[in-house]
Amino acid sequence: MSYGDRARGAHVTGADVTDSDLPRLIDGGAPATPDELLRRLAALGISAETVSHRPVFTVEEAKAHRGQLSGAHTKNLFVRDKKGVMWLVVAIESQVVHLNALAESLGHKRFSFGSAERLMGYLGVIPGAVTPFAVINDHRGVVRVALDSALSEHEVWNFHPLDNAMTTTIGAADMVRFLEDVGHPPHWVTLG
Repeated sequence: MSYGDRARGAHVTGADVTDSDLPRLIDGGAPATPDELLRRLAALGISAETVSHRPVFTVEEAKAHRGQLSGAHTKNLFVRDKKGVMWLVVAIESQVVHLNALAESLGHKRFSFGSAERLMGYLGVIPGAVTPFAVINDHRGVVRVALDSALSEHEVWNFHPLDNAMTTTIGAADMVRFLEDVGHPPHWVTLG
């Protein structure tokens, strides 16, 4: 079983995997699974539709394998500044994001991409599965969320539900409600 399979919460039997093999969050807890996320949405009365596809790691791969899903499709960037302040930036997939301009617009000098270890530790996902849904795993509320203002032009948005082999379609207002419910009210930013 690969690290990606374990990180996505793949279920195995026998002695293939032990609890110590599973990825852990910085607080020691286990990351939420896609099923747990979808149950949380349902408990909030949020309707979401999820489709499965082969795992995708880039916007180009997602375009080729996600099928004909309506709504806004995104790219999600996990960045940090020199002091360790972390942001999850959600942009329309076609948007060019200039990290220096983005950092400045959010009150920072510079941004760099967060490491895969930091991504797993705080958001509980692997590269390629970055999603605003992952803040469900940020129990300490240290990762800030920035949404591209261009998203407001769409009523429906699409994201991986903690697993890059799935895409979940959710209403824009419902996504914002989810973010607020898990203690991560979004900051709106103009990227283009």
